[in-house]
Amino acid sequence: MRQFPLEMHHMAPGRVVEWRLRSTAAESTDAGGAADRRASFNQDKHFTVAEESRAADDPVASWIAVTFEVAGALDEDALTHSLLAFVRRHEVLRCEFRRLAGELACAPIPAAQLALDTAEVASFDSNAELTRFLVDRFKRSIDTLSWPLFTMGAVLREDSATVYLAFDHIVCDGMSMPIVAQEVQSGYEALLRGELPDPAPAPSYLDFAEEQRRRYLSIDADDERLGYWKEFIARSGGDFFPRFPLELGVEPGRMYSIVNEASQLLDAAEAEVFEKACLAVDGKPFMGVLAAVAVCLREAGGPGVYRGFMPVSERGRAAWTNSVGWFVNTMPVEFDASPGRDFAQVMASVRAGFTEMIGHIDVPFVRAWELLAPEEFAARSWPYPVNFFSYIDMRKCPGAERHEDWRPTSHVWSAQANGACSWFQRDADGLHMNSIYSDTPAARRTMDGFLEALRETVREIARHGSFRRPIALTAPRRPGSLTPRDVAAFARRP
Repeated sequence: MRQFPLEMHHMAPGRVVEWRLRSTAAESTDAGGAADRRASFNQDKHFTVAEESRAADDPVASWIAVTFEVAGALDEDALTHSLLAFVRRHEVLRCEFRRLAGELACAPIPAAQLALDTAEVASFDSNAELTRFLVDRFKRSIDTLSWPLFTMGAVLREDSATVYLAFDHIVCDGMSMPIVAQEVQSGYEALLRGELPDPAPAPSYLDFAEEQRRRYLSIDADDERLGYWKEFIARSGGDFFPRFPLELGVEPGRMYSIVNEASQLLDAAEAEVFEKACLAVDGKPFMGVLAAVAVCLREAGGPGVYRGFMPVSERGRAAWTNSVGWFVNTMPVEFDASPGRDFAQVMASVRAGFTEMIGHIDVPFVRAWELLAPEEFAARSWPYPVNFFSYIDMRKCPGAERHEDWRPTSHVWSAQANGACSWFQRDADGLHMNSIYSDTPAARRTMDGFLEALRETVREIARHGSFRRPIALTAPRRPGSLTPRDVAAFARRP
């Protein structure tokens, strides 16, 4: 499983059917639903930005989607029941968000008061036509301020189907996507066997949000738990947000349309050797990738000390391992990647920096932002290009043992950007990179060159266990072009 732009998905055409969620509360004799719950800090900030953007007639939009394959002719009734069981299991998917006395409240609709209606949408004869439809469909149907906050459908063919679900970020994160694929597929297969999907509700993200608010809503800027953040800011010259160190050609206060690109960095065999090289110096693969990123940025003119943001999953703290929700805390990380340090030395520095970061992970990012950078918190976006690194090993996600059969893929999209964000994924096919960045000539040149330098660097580590040769940004490939290897890497035949 990997993440790449939906436009790169080679999905065979067919007949499109969608399942539309509705509440049956008006038809029900049940008296009332569940009590309102408080939203998480992530959700509150996300919803506030959507409200302010709508008021300014400058809508901010984004979505996260997952697709996966079903072999054989689709049993539409079985998939309907599996999708409904999935939505009923995850309380956050049944929520309507609304303002109550200034606070953002989640109003869960009782599971029994939900139904799905099947709608015939259209038939498509080409991949290009189908892809354009889905891209437009996700953009139009996902609205932070309107319920439901996701869309579900399938592309049906005689001997196969591609199922898709697209979500607003307010109800899920990237780690939720393999959970979605695993749960819907497992429920569907159970129904085909004459069994029922698991009826037990999943541990609720709303409980996580309530616990988070109870612990951190009352802290102030003098709380000792913000010490790690304050030290990081002081060493960053007073900046709360670590700056992306390369030129992207963006103007302050301006947002741009995006470039959404993905490439393979290592194939499966190379990724295995890369992992061994990392383990040989007492590191992990994600640390090796982060070390390579830091050295490439430094060689391109960035500082010797790497400073950046890193999203960290909060699912492991309790029972939320298989729950859908926004279980992500964003934390600052820094380490020394100065010239003259070899691979083992940089890896030791990455390991020390990461260990220090994890020791201070409790305080939610949005709360730290609000307390330590209140002027920037009032804005609708991060103030300038921010250094951002994300890594997920998809082989460790729920359902990974079936990924070869289901062929799940994840896709992210945002309407605008004022910087660059890169996500790295390891799967059975290798190591991959997906980047979204501002569509400017300078950003295209920088990111193309960075990709080529990074690919060469991780391959050098795999081949030699070190930064064997000098690293520099190479001549960029033509903006927007794909190499034959890129095309082959993302080919998907149903």
